[in-house]
Amino acid sequence: MFEKVLIANRGEIALRIHRACREMGIRTVVVHSTADSDAMAVRLADEAVCIGPPAARDSYLNIPALLSAATITGCDAIHPGIGFLAENARFAEMVEEHGFAFIGPTAQHIRVMGDKIAAKDAVKAAGLPVVPGSDGAVDTVDEAQALAREMGYPVLVKATAGGGGKGMKVAMADAEFPEAYTMARNEARAAFGNDSVYIEKYLDHPRHIEIQLLADTHGNVVHFGERDCSIQRRHQKVIEEAPSPALNAEERAYIGGLAAETARKLGYRGVGTMEFLYQDGKFYFIEMNTRLQVEHPITEEISGIDLVREQIRVATGAPLGYTQADIEFQGHAIECRINAEDPETFTPSPGRIDGYHAPGGLGVRVDSAIYDGYRIPPHYDSLVAKLIVRGTTRNECLMRLRRALEEYVIDGVKTTLPLHARLIAEPDFINGDYDIRWLERLMAK
Repeated sequence: MFEKVLIANRGEIALRIHRACREMGIRTVVVHSTADSDAMAVRLADEAVCIGPPAARDSYLNIPALLSAATITGCDAIHPGIGFLAENARFAEMVEEHGFAFIGPTAQHIRVMGDKIAAKDAVKAAGLPVVPGSDGAVDTVDEAQALAREMGYPVLVKATAGGGGKGMKVAMADAEFPEAYTMARNEARAAFGNDSVYIEKYLDHPRHIEIQLLADTHGNVVHFGERDCSIQRRHQKVIEEAPSPALNAEERAYIGGLAAETARKLGYRGVGTMEFLYQDGKFYFIEMNTRLQVEHPITEEISGIDLVREQIRVATGAPLGYTQADIEFQGHAIECRINAEDPETFTPSPGRIDGYHAPGGLGVRVDSAIYDGYRIPPHYDSLVAKLIVRGTTRNECLMRLRRALEEYVIDGVKTTLPLHARLIAEPDFINGDYDIRWLERLMAK
């Protein structure tokens, strides 16, 4: 087991990793920018190292500073957390080249799965269904438009690199295609430094279903069921739940088993999530996230498995301590992502928290690093808390979530708490009748 782990991240995920390490008897080193010197993870860590000024490129993305911090503090391993360098293959390589264990997959898997075309090719060869589309990148608008006509509209032009909805444009008809193609390439170039795009069929009412996987270095892979992440705004998840109200036990076993077998064939290591679009009873692979997910707590709540702990264990070379048959799913869990944003305009709202009270009670969990008097910096993502609620049934979970949202107090800044209270009261959400475009349709009313 590791003796000391450097946590190369910030906010609630840095605190989440610190807690798992402490429960395993592992000492922690938390890095931070000058803007995060009063962060909760910094206060609780065994050691803290300032690695630069507020800008992420000068601190949390500064690979030499991170490696130096791990060296001077005598760490065994580095946990990249979520975002920043978590899916940077070169960082993973450099961590191991400098003698540290990387708590994540191999650099090769990060690299392959980070390219959407390469990822689709890899999983298709292993037997996973994919959305119909071009065999690779399309370099000219004429070539792309010819493929679009052959597939039939609507089609989606997608960047081969990156994520978060950047470099994605829909063409509903032939006349719209040239503009969609050009805009997607320009946006991809600006966001990722890579303007390569491909074409795929546009599904008009899919759900976003993802499968949580865990693999050790001995060829063992298990899945922890699915999460339904269809409540999205501009391709950013807002509410997630597990299990999905749209799937039955047979579908769950089918797609979970297929995803796990694909990961085994690929020789995958660590935690990972395969994401699918689900429409009319069919699944289509879209991408794989080679890291811990923001929404991992709802899987923990229905499975009883600490995913961060398991992630650390398999990074030491330890085998899984259970088989697929040992994993049982109980109850229902929902997560609300609480952002420091105006709930109507979604404008970021950094600033000082003048009053804070987290909800509690049976089945209520809050993953957050904020506290009364904490100043939310303006330099980073606006996610400040995750409210996770579990119930024996989905209805019980919904009632408990409503009560928890009523209790939650964050004063001094605007947050999306009112938005969540509104969404969970909508009849469509109560009935589990929604798709990935439901929220945007609702907000447009």
